[in-house]
This record gives sequence, structure tokens and C-alpha cells, in this order.
Amino acid sequence: MNTELDMNRIPRHIAIIMDGNGRWANERGQERTYGHQAGVTAVRTITSECTRLGVKFLTLYTFSTENWNRPQQEVAALMALLVASLEEEIFMKNNVRFRVIGDRSRLPQEVKDVVSGLEKRTENNNAMTAVIALSYSSRWELTKAMNDMAREVAEGKLKPGDITEETVSNHLESHFMPDPELLIRTGGELRISNYLLWQIAYSELYFCDTYWPDFDEEELHKAIADYQRRQRRFGKTEEQVENEQKTQS
Repeated sequence: MNTELDMNRIPRHIAIIMDGNGRWANERGQERTYGHQAGVTAVRTITSECTRLGVKFLTLYTFSTENWNRPQQEVAALMALLVASLEEEIFMKNNVRFRVIGDRSRLPQEVKDVVSGLEKRTENNNAMTAVIALSYSSRWELTKAMNDMAREVAEGKLKPGDITEETVSNHLESHFMPDPELLIRTGGELRISNYLLWQIAYSELYFCDTYWPDFDEEELHKAIADYQRRQRRFGKTEEQVENEQKTQS
């Protein structure tokens, strides 16, 4: 299945905007929640395949801070689905650590208890870390980081002149993982939707029309293969990158 992939160039960190659940369901004459249920199956499939490929961090945009503005019935259904779908066996079977980034204060107590418990029980798993961005938005994250740094300055723990890019990164929810090399968005939309804005400064972006419930191993391989055909320059010229590669080889 992965014959076209260079196994030496698998992204260490893949972030995904899982879009299209509702439209997938509507096209089948079903309620949006039916699409979200189908999306859970895709999460399990992609988590297992990323582990198999050697991806070390997989971050999934599960519920944004803006999603709290959706109809209350849909929000309640999503929270109930989240609780029901976080099965410990899936993470233990694949030796995957589970973590959450986002504003936990807004989550129902049952959800808080479930995610905290799963984080604790999987903390020694080390094949991959599966991160769900839950009640998350990048602007919320950056605002929180600025407030935390301002408080440290006021307390004399941090000098304003000492604040660097590294300082900011260390105050983000994602401080424990590297920036994504590859960001995938399913569902045909061409926007970032307030997701990991600081972290994806030099990520490769991949957009596809496939709705999330239909995003399977083959679709994942297409995204990674596309990533592997690109030259990552980080502001340098093509010549500079090629010369560096020759020197390293």
C-alpha cells in the first residue's frame, strides 16, 4: 500500500483539519451527527496507519472554540460522541500516547474526566502521540501565551527583552511537540480555520476534496507522497538547499 512512499522521509508530525463530516452525511440524507460518527472510524484508521508508518505526532482538529456557537443539540451530540469514542484499547493496542490541547475550562465535566484519565493511563506509550485539539483555536492559544508571559514579567520571572520565538513556543499548548511538517485539510475548503497558526509557519499544506469519513490509508499516502515531492527551503534558495543536501550526503 505504501510502495510509493520514501520511508526515510515520513513527516515526524502531521496535523489534520478533519472537515466534511456534515456534508458527507447530508449527501446521504442523514443528520450531521451521522457524519461525525463515521468520522470516528476515519480517526481510528488514520491513527493506526500513522503509527505503522512511523509518524511520531498526529494532531487532529476535533472541536474549535468557534464550534461552541453551533446549535446546542449538535454540540451536545459531539461531546457525547467524544466520550463514547475515546476507547483506551485503541491507544494501548497501538502503543499511542493520548494528549489534548485546548481550553478545557469550557468542557463538560464528564469530558474533562475522560480525557484526563486517558492521558494519565497512556502516558508511558511511546510509539506515537495522538493529540486532539479540543475547544481549541490558535488565537485563543496565542492570547493565553501572551497573558502567561505578561504575568511572568509582572512577577519578575521574565524580562521583556528576553522574550524570543522559543519563549513564545514554550508557552503554547503545543510546547511538548515539534511543529508539523505537513498540514492536511480534507473536505475541499481552502483555509486554515484558526488552527496552529504559529506552528505551521513553514509546514507544507495539502488540501483535498475527500470528506473526512472517506479519508483512508490510500488518501493519507497520497498526502505524504505529495509532501515528499516538495523541496522544503525555509526561506533559502533552491540552490542553497541542494548544495546543503550534497554536503550532507
